[in-house]
Amino acid sequence: MNENTDLARRVETAQFRFGLIAPVVQHTHSEKSDTAYFKKLEEQTLALPDGQSVSYDYKTFQKWAAAYQKNGFDALMPAERSDKGASRKLTDESIAEICRLLAEFPRLNATQIHTRLVENGFIPATVSVCAVQRYIKRHGLRSARNPNLRDRKAFEEDAFGKMYQADTCYLPYITEDGRRRRVYCMVVLDDHSRMIVGAELFYNDNAANFQKVLKDAISAYGIPNKLLVDNGCSYANEQLSLICGSLGIALIHARPRDGATKGKCERQWRTLRERWINGLDTESITSLAQFNQLLREYVRGYNTTVHSGIGCTPLDRYQNTKGSVRVPESREWLEECFLNRVSRKVRKDSTISIDSESYDVPMQFIGAKVEVRYRPGDMTSAFILSDGKHYPIRLTDKVANCHTKRDNSMALDYSKAGDAYV
Repeated sequence: MNENTDLARRVETAQFRFGLIAPVVQHTHSEKSDTAYFKKLEEQTLALPDGQSVSYDYKTFQKWAAAYQKNGFDALMPAERSDKGASRKLTDESIAEICRLLAEFPRLNATQIHTRLVENGFIPATVSVCAVQRYIKRHGLRSARNPNLRDRKAFEEDAFGKMYQADTCYLPYITEDGRRRRVYCMVVLDDHSRMIVGAELFYNDNAANFQKVLKDAISAYGIPNKLLVDNGCSYANEQLSLICGSLGIALIHARPRDGATKGKCERQWRTLRERWINGLDTESITSLAQFNQLLREYVRGYNTTVHSGIGCTPLDRYQNTKGSVRVPESREWLEECFLNRVSRKVRKDSTISIDSESYDVPMQFIGAKVEVRYRPGDMTSAFILSDGKHYPIRLTDKVANCHTKRDNSMALDYSKAGDAYV
């Protein structure tokens, strides 16, 4: 868990850095030169992922851009923590209590909230008020004028592929093989054209399922410059950040409990219910495959029907502005970008553990920290990436290992141990 938490922090920092250099990497800024863009950026005060406010010299941005162009998203990740293993200052329970207190008492300040957290045992007294202040500021839980008022303006990208939005919606239950299950719809929507570029139904709302929808969307319509998502478990995870970094996508998360940020998605869900779900006899649907076929028919109709917000069909807008969309280098490259990755330390018996399963790895990695890459739900494809080479791993079979011949050429021959005393 500590290794995964540390990876998440490093990925979050890398995503923050990529977001700053993305206009240069993607050639989308309006300044006279890349240096002019960076010099304008150095004049701004920036909020780090941990809530701190900082300013950078323009040369720092140039260094990040050069590192990204040379070695990709991994080059933007900071060095591993020297304080690895230290516990988080705010636990999930204390964060939930902060949100509850602000919802119930919106005018409480950070000091008052801190006092209540300590009194009720959510945090020890050693946790400072600053930790609470940083969390509130970082997640936009406070407004100087009105705790519940946020400044909003209608926005729209000027061409297809500039930004995709993604979201999940709960759909009715269906019965398959005698079992009644909830259905979840995951959709990827282009911001400019309102076109649905990816959509699929699942029995689970999880990160692996969203990655599948996103990969299908990119395969069909290209790579967006930005991806706007919420903070659900399917979207707020280090694996998605790594994937977006590998693809050169700036990942943007909406503020917590602020569905209006993704207004186009929310409006699309309303349309989906009015045009399709409300008139659908779900009792006649006997499989997820059948439901998905109906969804595909709905998507084709949606994309070819005049949208009141743009005055034409989403397909027409796509056709008119699709020229600048980035396309994947190859199918193999896209597959590589969507591989999940985890870090593990190899035990003395040449094994590692992933999701409570043990896997054998090459013995030369004993004692080393390795990076494992794999397709979600398919560990047969998993491998260790080291110095640009792939080293396959396999599920541990202790019975088979019992009969496997070992290479013990370096072991002592105790039958000759007595020679030393002759």
